[in-house]
Amino acid sequence: MKRVVVGLSGGVDSSVAAHLLIKQGYEVIGMFMKNWHDESVTISDECPWIDDSNDALMVAESLGIPFQVIDLSKEYKERIVNYMFAEYEAGRTPNPDVLCNREIKFDVFMKAAMDIGADFVATGHYCQKRQIESKGFELVSGADKSKDQSYFLCQITQDQLSKVLFPIGHLEKREVRKIAKKIELVTADKKDSQGLCFVGKIKLPDFLQQQLKVKPGEVIEIPIDHKQYSKYTAIGNSAENIEELSLPFEYTPNDGLKVADHNGAHFYTIGQRKGLHVGGRPEPSFIIGIDTKENYVYTGQTKSHPGLNRYALKLKRESMNWVNEKFDLNQKEYFFRIRYRQELQKGVLIHKGKDWYILFDNKQTAISPGQFAAWYTKDVLIGSGVIDH
Repeated sequence: MKRVVVGLSGGVDSSVAAHLLIKQGYEVIGMFMKNWHDESVTISDECPWIDDSNDALMVAESLGIPFQVIDLSKEYKERIVNYMFAEYEAGRTPNPDVLCNREIKFDVFMKAAMDIGADFVATGHYCQKRQIESKGFELVSGADKSKDQSYFLCQITQDQLSKVLFPIGHLEKREVRKIAKKIELVTADKKDSQGLCFVGKIKLPDFLQQQLKVKPGEVIEIPIDHKQYSKYTAIGNSAENIEELSLPFEYTPNDGLKVADHNGAHFYTIGQRKGLHVGGRPEPSFIIGIDTKENYVYTGQTKSHPGLNRYALKLKRESMNWVNEKFDLNQKEYFFRIRYRQELQKGVLIHKGKDWYILFDNKQTAISPGQFAAWYTKDVLIGSGVIDH
């Protein structure tokens, strides 16, 4: 009998995943990951991990499986939280969910599971795994397209994928809840978790201010006729000019008009609209540029502002990950996603020298350095990389 350690999160998805594995004949062990309990950074009452742990325990008792809690808070702080602060401080927008899967769930947690004799680990992710004859495994989108979480696993490796199971990936959310109610699991009607536990109910800027210093500065509005935009338009959507197309626009305070003050450029992200406190303008304002060195935030009016919409981006070469390295890398046309829940966008992956670029068929709004770009062929996630600029 194969042994599976299920990451019981205290939610309905992982609960049903454990139930389905038992029905399939696996020896199942439930394990809850305690990822954060640093009271110096946030208020423990605002973090629901204790309630989640209790729910996970009740699920394990209901299913009749062994249960244990593993404390990964040290690794989580070192690999996720510290990285997150460093990225925001540098003016980039990290994706801690992708990092948590790569660094915690399918690395530290997986190793702990293997140490107690597990053949596999399992999670409640809405994605699927498919074996390819003589070519390893593919990571496939979840059957419930509104819940598909393959993007969050875009940095998983072939070795990790070979040891993981996704028991609910073929189901829709409503079917998962129906199963949970049928077997009377305590998590059947529990709401889905929102964001990271350690942030809890605290707004992200408030949380960041507990580690990153407040640094007052100016918000500068850039007009739509900035000289860089006409040059960019003249280049055209051309692969030959991919390097220039992917360069970030560079602004100075003299390029626009001061419209507000801010508490620190590192608290903001590209494309952000809320929290700018820009009043008296005829159209909504969006962040189009962040300069953390000089501490300026640059905005543009309307979502169609040319500073917010680009054809191309450059990827960090050291972040490139191919889920299945046996995949034919000669194929260059893919469907891309540069943020969770974004509709897939058609484009081309370009390898030039030692660098990798993405050239989209249509302009993309709010390309954010630090986020992950993932590429697909139909429903199969092929690879990913961190957006450099």
